[in-house]
Amino acid sequence: MWRTVLLGYQPSSWCLLLKRQNFMYFIKGLQPQLFKPCSIWHRSFYLPSAQCCRRYNFNHFCSNMSGSLDLVTRFRCSGVTSTEALPPEKLSSDKQTHQTTEELPSMEMQPQFEDLDDLPPLCPLDEISEDEALQIVAEPLLPSASFTLRDYVDRSETLTKLLLLGVDLSKLERRENVGSLLLRLDFEKDIKEKLLFLKDVGLEDSQLGSFLTKNPFILTEDMENLQKRVDYLASVKFNKEAITRMVTGAPYLLNFSVERIDNRLGFFQKELGLSARKTRDVIIRLPRLLTGSLEPVKETIKACQLELGFHRNEIQHIVTKIPKILTINKKKLTETFDYVHNKMNIPHHMITKFPQVFNAKLLRLKERHLFLTFLGRAQYDPAQANYISLDKLISLPDEVFCTDVAKTSVQDLENFMKTL
Repeated sequence: MWRTVLLGYQPSSWCLLLKRQNFMYFIKGLQPQLFKPCSIWHRSFYLPSAQCCRRYNFNHFCSNMSGSLDLVTRFRCSGVTSTEALPPEKLSSDKQTHQTTEELPSMEMQPQFEDLDDLPPLCPLDEISEDEALQIVAEPLLPSASFTLRDYVDRSETLTKLLLLGVDLSKLERRENVGSLLLRLDFEKDIKEKLLFLKDVGLEDSQLGSFLTKNPFILTEDMENLQKRVDYLASVKFNKEAITRMVTGAPYLLNFSVERIDNRLGFFQKELGLSARKTRDVIIRLPRLLTGSLEPVKETIKACQLELGFHRNEIQHIVTKIPKILTINKKKLTETFDYVHNKMNIPHHMITKFPQVFNAKLLRLKERHLFLTFLGRAQYDPAQANYISLDKLISLPDEVFCTDVAKTSVQDLENFMKTL
């Protein structure tokens, strides 16, 4: 251990942590004050021992301090201490200085110099040259606002992985607040667990991208709430395959609370007067009934009863055959019924048996009916000969319709259609 006092300057303990070359620069900075004529030996200071100099290779530092290593050696070998060289009146003050001198920690307690960096890191406030400034490469900042997610994809892990899943970001960025929502999400914390949950529900890997494109807001739902909704569907006797079909067909279903789902199931069972089993069958075939607006459904049921003249049991049969009729446009519904019932003279009970007529294109229905009327084969009464059912009228392709129903060729149908 050694202590140093240089003209009253006491280096702090961090100086020992510098490498040897940095320590040399530190000593050189004090040289103008060290070598004042005739005054250097009038101040008390302690030189490193010869053993210490050999161990830490400080001989050349001592040479720089005194101008000659021999001068330092002769001074140490003379046996004259600093207290002997001082006048008596200086002794008391020098002793006080000696007592206040900080004893530096042992070198064995400090980290090895070889483990330290050569130079301290640059301070952010340090001045640099123009050439050094030109060599600095800074990545452009993310735009604070943008009309597209393309500006963020390369530097967003979340967006990159969503693209790999097949999510269509071009569709999502056109929806309000969805882009900013995705940028705030962390894939590992917010998305990964939801994807594993959807796979447990029954979605395939190839379906995840399409599902998230339709409903990105499921990524913000609480996992506990999502599990409760699936458990509720299972409790009302929807099996796993049915739940998978419902979630796939109605992506927003799991965003609905348990209470809301229960109220909607009760609405359809009450309005249609169906049993619990038939209500489940209708919902499984058209899951979006649970997530869509209920007003069109109410209008359709009312129109079927008051405007079209169907009885309640007939409406129940039509809905269980084609649940889509509950979401069909009211204008299309009334126009199709008017043509079939009033122009083709088909009664209610016949329409009830073949409600698929409401899903057919009205123009195609008119063309085929007029063609059969032209041929004299428009017979829709099952009690009469050459009966033609509504199912064959609307579902068969042109080739089969012409050969099996109209008993003619496709060319004849096309020629007739030109006359309309």
